[in-house]
Amino acid sequence: MDRTTRPSRPYSKAVSMAMGLIVAMTSLSTSGCFWGLQTFGPSLGMLSIPVPVSPYFQKKKEDEFWRKERYDRVPILGPVTSGNQPVALDPPSDDEVMVAMEKANPVQGNYPFLYERNRNNVRIVKEKITDYLDPPRVYPLIGPAQQHHAHYKCTVYYEDVRNIGWPLPHRLVDEDAREVVYIDHNHLHMVGNVDEGGGSAF
Repeated sequence: MDRTTRPSRPYSKAVSMAMGLIVAMTSLSTSGCFWGLQTFGPSLGMLSIPVPVSPYFQKKKEDEFWRKERYDRVPILGPVTSGNQPVALDPPSDDEVMVAMEKANPVQGNYPFLYERNRNNVRIVKEKITDYLDPPRVYPLIGPAQQHHAHYKCTVYYEDVRNIGWPLPHRLVDEDAREVVYIDHNHLHMVGNVDEGGGSAF
């Protein structure tokens, strides 16, 4: 065997690939994307690259907070005064009805140009079903109170439009769609000689 020709080493390709990987990581870490992080503060490396997130998930979190802040809390009102029995005067708003309907039958989060669903020409009819007051009882963390029940039946008339883009593009329109949503406006009335100070809501 000639001394000038040496047999190829089996690990030469692995060494060259490792060296190439080190050079690539070094050049990436010193590029413009990471230079400011290494100069002015700690470097997060690959974690500093933003990951795209669909706005559907952001709107979903915002809708959950909107529902919890406005409609998922039970108010505690002042004591019932002597005389006639109190009557619930606040029917559910249109926004509350549509939030409850979206929770039961969602149309958001569709696939653009593949499947889209819309509600058009919405009309809401609200009617009170029951309105009565429970006898006083002691509630934990609240004390003596009465629960005021107010149940509403909300009928939503709308035009259901569905656009399907694949595999056969077509459009489905139901001009006489309707849904019935039941909403409870239950709340508590405090019982007894209640004095919460000057900052109370009653």
